[in-house]
Amino acid sequence: MLLLIACFTTACKKDILRQNHFNTNPDTTKTDSIAALDSLPSFNNPSGVAIDASGNIYVADYGNNLIRKIAPGGIVTTLAGSGNAGYIDGAGTLASFTQPTGLAVDASGNLFVADAGDNLIREISPAGVVTTIAGSDTTGSVNGIGTASSFFDPLGVSVDVHGNIYIADAGNNLIRLIGQGGQVSTFAGTLNTGISTNLSPFNNPSGVAVDGNGNVFVANYLNSTIMKITPSGVVSTYAGVDTVKGSNNGPAPSATFYYPNSVAVDAAGNVYVSDGVNNLIRKITPDGTVSTLAGSGLAGSADSTGTKASFNYPAGLAVDAAGNVYVADSNNNLIRKITPAGVVSTVAGSGLQGATNGTAVANKRRRMLLKNGVKINSNIFYKHR
Repeated sequence: MLLLIACFTTACKKDILRQNHFNTNPDTTKTDSIAALDSLPSFNNPSGVAIDASGNIYVADYGNNLIRKIAPGGIVTTLAGSGNAGYIDGAGTLASFTQPTGLAVDASGNLFVADAGDNLIREISPAGVVTTIAGSDTTGSVNGIGTASSFFDPLGVSVDVHGNIYIADAGNNLIRLIGQGGQVSTFAGTLNTGISTNLSPFNNPSGVAVDGNGNVFVANYLNSTIMKITPSGVVSTYAGVDTVKGSNNGPAPSATFYYPNSVAVDAAGNVYVSDGVNNLIRKITPDGTVSTLAGSGLAGSADSTGTKASFNYPAGLAVDAAGNVYVADSNNNLIRKITPAGVVSTVAGSGLQGATNGTAVANKRRRMLLKNGVKINSNIFYKHR
């Protein structure tokens, strides 16, 4: 019975990720890592993003069981994954994932994946070689080294400057830490007991981010709050009102969110929140002021500035060195970019549900889609030949 209760809570985020998309003409073509130069890239419920120092954007393509890569020139390829659900380690498309959700990249270009459906934490080297660094493909909360440990629906992942990896272990209501030597420990939280008197400060934590001072921020999904954990493990509510849902801006203690699912933090200490059900990207300044960075609140895919833009259940977030925020716009099957001034553009994706690689869009392909009556976002970046 306890397991059933826990499974119900962790299903909430995934159920929302599986809502209808704005396009009803799915492209189910699977492609290998080679991009077709005149093809229109597509995603299937992207749930996580990360960006490296060279400007490469990585996407946890949840519905396709793939990890995708968007090069600075706009070419989309498959970095790792066969497209078939599984937990095979290997190089590139020989590896497999099951519902990859969160991503983080370290200073050396290693990519870490919260492989939620497999209850594993995976690592992808810059050459695309996938290994399992923690977890045992069994549901649990065991601490230990590497595969001697266990997780329950890990959704978010973040890495600090020392290489420590933080995990939002949603099903256990814990924040876990993978330290040096692969030792997994519990950084904060109380194990999910499945009863109403559970004392954990977390309720299905789904996103995690760490700042330069070692403070960890958590998207506390079902409680609709943003939590903060100091390096010594002290937990407090950073923003939001516990279990109160809304979209109020203002001082952090009175601001409200509606099932926030991901967080990111920039070099200045600003915390960005993917406020999923509100279809908003929120910003929390170091002085504790909450505002809306982008989004009208209505589901849509409009590229514009600030509240004139729209999203459809935004999920994973990442911030680059210039302060640009990247969004896995899950139900639109798009990857979006928000400048520090709040200008929203589409980086990749057509809105079609699929796994096609290629350039952002070529004019020939665009004309073909329009001729066939397929609606595409007119503000998508088009690559001219």
